[in-house]
Amino acid sequence: MKILIKNKDVNEALKEVSNLGFIPTMGSLHKGHEYLIKQSKKKCNQTIVSIFINPTQFNNKKDYLSYPKNLKKDLNILKKLKVNYVYIPNKKDVYSFKRKKSIVLKKENRVLCAKFRKGHFEGVIDVMDRLTSIIRPNKIFMGEKDYQQLMLVKKFIEKKYKTKIVSCKTIRNKDKLALSSRNHLLNKQDLIKASKIAIELFNLKKFLKNKKKTKTLLQKKLKLLKKNFDVKIDYLEIRKKDNLKSSSNIKNSKIFIAYFINKVRLIDNF
Repeated sequence: MKILIKNKDVNEALKEVSNLGFIPTMGSLHKGHEYLIKQSKKKCNQTIVSIFINPTQFNNKKDYLSYPKNLKKDLNILKKLKVNYVYIPNKKDVYSFKRKKSIVLKKENRVLCAKFRKGHFEGVIDVMDRLTSIIRPNKIFMGEKDYQQLMLVKKFIEKKYKTKIVSCKTIRNKDKLALSSRNHLLNKQDLIKASKIAIELFNLKKFLKNKKKTKTLLQKKLKLLKKNFDVKIDYLEIRKKDNLKSSSNIKNSKIFIAYFINKVRLIDNF
């Protein structure tokens, strides 16, 4: 496993590599990241993982500073998985050039997390553009847990580069909770609560299968979740899988939620 720090190291190391798979991460790796890496190793000749906590996608400085970090543990995981390259840049390397044109989300994309986290996805798309231009991978592997992020990045990157975004399933623990680096910020009781919310929403999806008045039922569930679990909920919505437009039934759609447990914001989709 080769650790790359500077952009020139990346250029040198990857110049002869064909069919390269890339997994962008902010570190604090878990089984979800491991799944993405395994998919890359199956489908690509070589695999590179980046570890970079991108400051521009945080609309809350405290959230950025408290984001979980454990580089030593991350490198041990990557070594065991026999990753070819790890790219650990500093901010100066990633943001080595100024954009000619600012990234602006279209009005129809300012839904779900984009509505509540101003500038977040602009920061995500910007950093993904920069990392893709440095690494030039053939495939980028991203998880469906961050579904809106996946859709927006896919649209931007595949239009600009000869790079394919490979969508990978959400990995969950035995209690149905989606794995996330932010889970490290929760205590045992919080994790139990988050798992119960996930189970409630899996059951809701089954319940809504043949129902027509989903908006009313969704509003009822929103009130119940707030009351029963004492959580702040940014949104609970049904949206179409292919374009994230609002949907009145569960067919070809997903349930999306964003909520807070002890000031830690969690997102999921079902």
